[in-house]
Amino acid sequence: MSILIDQTKRVLVQGITGREGRARARLMKEYGTQVVAGVTPGKGNQEVDGVPVFDTIREAWENVGEIDISVLFIPAPIVKSAALEAIDAGIKLLVIVPDRVPIYDVLEIAEAAQEAGAQFVGPNTLGVLSPGKAVLGMIGGRAASARAWFITGPVGITSRSGGITSSMAYYLAQEGIGATTLVHVGGDVVVGLPHPEVIKLFENDPETKAVVMFGEIGGGQEEQVADLVEAGEVTKPIIAFIGGKAAKSGTRFSHAGAIIEGGRGTYEGKVNRLREVGVTIVEAFGELPQATKAVLREHGIMK
Repeated sequence: MSILIDQTKRVLVQGITGREGRARARLMKEYGTQVVAGVTPGKGNQEVDGVPVFDTIREAWENVGEIDISVLFIPAPIVKSAALEAIDAGIKLLVIVPDRVPIYDVLEIAEAAQEAGAQFVGPNTLGVLSPGKAVLGMIGGRAASARAWFITGPVGITSRSGGITSSMAYYLAQEGIGATTLVHVGGDVVVGLPHPEVIKLFENDPETKAVVMFGEIGGGQEEQVADLVEAGEVTKPIIAFIGGKAAKSGTRFSHAGAIIEGGRGTYEGKVNRLREVGVTIVEAFGELPQATKAVLREHGIMK
């Protein structure tokens, strides 16, 4: 199995007629994603690489049938209206790619999603990919490279960095370790599915046997993962690398959400808390493949 996306999910692309929307819709289609429609207000009654374009999501739904997921390639200032339209239409998973979405807009999206029983990944995400099945967003860049870089296997990957999401999966694959799903949770302060929620999905996926996590300074996502492990809600082994070791208070490390404020979200605090509950921590990113292989062997998952 996989989480969030597979080849059976019916996908809509909001902003499909823009440069990014066109390019990424092509990636998704060529990789195997079932892209059934696109939406750009005022640009209906045309096609993008064989995908019909509509003015509204309700119009798309009426013409192509039920839609499971919407991927948003929309300018940040209008992400909220596009996301709320998707939620109101009944779509249960959104992938919000743009960065710099105003935080109050994200909070409104989160409230609407919760009320509707919907979920969203991002903002500021490269998306989600299940090797050999489907991709949402832009992981891999092109279908050919995504096929070459990522292989199927027993490891779930969750990351706060888009580039490192791909890098982890690539370097694990070089050691013969494949993935069930890659999830870039997004780099902003508030995201729809942070590490704890993604790891709970992996916990409930029978084909995911272990999780590799890239965490960062700032926020409390990693500490919340430790709480889940301590409470017995997550039992699968976790291997983690935490970025930002050298950062000082007030320093932003790469992403908007990666900032230490008033002693909260420090590297030391995250590492110590995760180690307390038995998470395997590596000190250098390059150590992840061998550490993962060792954990998989220890648990009888890999010979």
